[in-house]
Amino acid sequence: MFVAFDNFPVMLIWLPLVGGILTFFMKSEKSAKATALFFSFLTLGVIVTNLFYTDVKHQLLNQVSYIWLPGIGTSFALILDGLTRTLCLLTAIVVPIAIINIPSGKYKNPNAFYGLLMLTFCGLMGVFMAIDALVFYLFWELALIPVYFLSSIWGGEKRIKATFKFFIYTFVGSLFLLIGILYVYLKTSGSFSIVSFYNATPTDGEQAWLFFMFLIAFAIKMPIFPFHTWQPEAYEQAPTPVTMILSGVMVKMGLFGVLRWLLPMFPYATKTYAEPMVILIVVGMLYASFIAIKQDSIKKLIAYSSIAHIGLMAAGAFTLKSVAINGVFIQMFNHGINIVGLWLIADLIERQTGVSKISELGGVAKKAPILSIFMVIIAFANIALPLTNAFVGEFMIFNGLYQMKPWIAALAGVSIVLSAIYTLNMVKNVFYGEVATAVGSYVDVNKVQITLLTVLTLLIFIFGIYPTPFFSMISETVGLILNKFVSI
Repeated sequence: MFVAFDNFPVMLIWLPLVGGILTFFMKSEKSAKATALFFSFLTLGVIVTNLFYTDVKHQLLNQVSYIWLPGIGTSFALILDGLTRTLCLLTAIVVPIAIINIPSGKYKNPNAFYGLLMLTFCGLMGVFMAIDALVFYLFWELALIPVYFLSSIWGGEKRIKATFKFFIYTFVGSLFLLIGILYVYLKTSGSFSIVSFYNATPTDGEQAWLFFMFLIAFAIKMPIFPFHTWQPEAYEQAPTPVTMILSGVMVKMGLFGVLRWLLPMFPYATKTYAEPMVILIVVGMLYASFIAIKQDSIKKLIAYSSIAHIGLMAAGAFTLKSVAINGVFIQMFNHGINIVGLWLIADLIERQTGVSKISELGGVAKKAPILSIFMVIIAFANIALPLTNAFVGEFMIFNGLYQMKPWIAALAGVSIVLSAIYTLNMVKNVFYGEVATAVGSYVDVNKVQITLLTVLTLLIFIFGIYPTPFFSMISETVGLILNKFVSI
């Protein structure tokens, strides 16, 4: 039996899935890329239409449920609410950009490459929309498996080592997640629905260890200190389109898991461990920032920068303050836009020069002034300059950290200074100064690349100047998360 109030969530699953399957059967690279792009743009069109079609406060108008395995109380249930819309929109923006940026002849067996990208797209959409724990776990794995093959087959020279490390970390995290889901299920009335999981009755002692079971899985995916060591190598060795999706969207799976599942399910344990968690995360932010300053590789610098920024969002989530969680919602989207912009520019530089070491570059601005303008704008967004998108979210998160403990906010604030140091130093050393040998024949961006960078730049300024649509979209979701802590 099928119960549906509208079909937006179903379309967001089926379009990338069907597109991915069809792409596998395309015989030429051109047709494979065109098929993947067609279905990714269709998916983007669906989520954009949904933003205008429905009153975001009426969440049930965007919920669907198939009875799937009634014997164990699980249904194929999906929802589009404020949190889901934010991340589905981000995913639907990042994937087409990643696909368009792929140059002709870059990868062997392009039909398989584009097909696996689209299956990753499908898995991510499912993770963000699932409101059944078993379905959530199914899509959690579906999003990861294609990335493993993409990285191990089409990655860099050290791809096997990096991919194996990524696999081990994520496999262990998934195992903890599955055990936690099954145990909570035993504490329900026999249902995997999110409502049943929210209303489950583990004891305070059980909450404590279940909290950490789920937390480990989500912390590995973000990643936050000390579960971060797989990330820099994976980002450096993965194909650039995969790295864009990994850093722009996939790391948000962990943050999403914290907000959608961890906090509401285990309010007692969350409140008990919130402050130690925030302190540990802030230490990790500073650690990643100091390492980023020392990096000579653009890719590793961006990777460690991402760890620090994701850490700030994770810290904001554990403050349990409304202003901070609102900031986290907004910052998840904005960070995705900014980090994809950085990866796009890093890829354009490496594609022409053949190097990614900062010490071997210099003077790009003299050869590519248009690219340099975009780089400066995205760099300013990365350090949360006012009027850029990241400023709004980070300001709100720091507000929440200050409400929790002023000294924690002050300590976390050091990461902003460090972010400015490594980001602006990278811009200075790569784009200014004497023209390096590797940059001698550099050619400025073409029309397609200008279009991609213009889209990202417009998003940076639009949501930096006018973030109101986000607030109206997420307000009810934030309230549902924090309601669990009112009586504790």
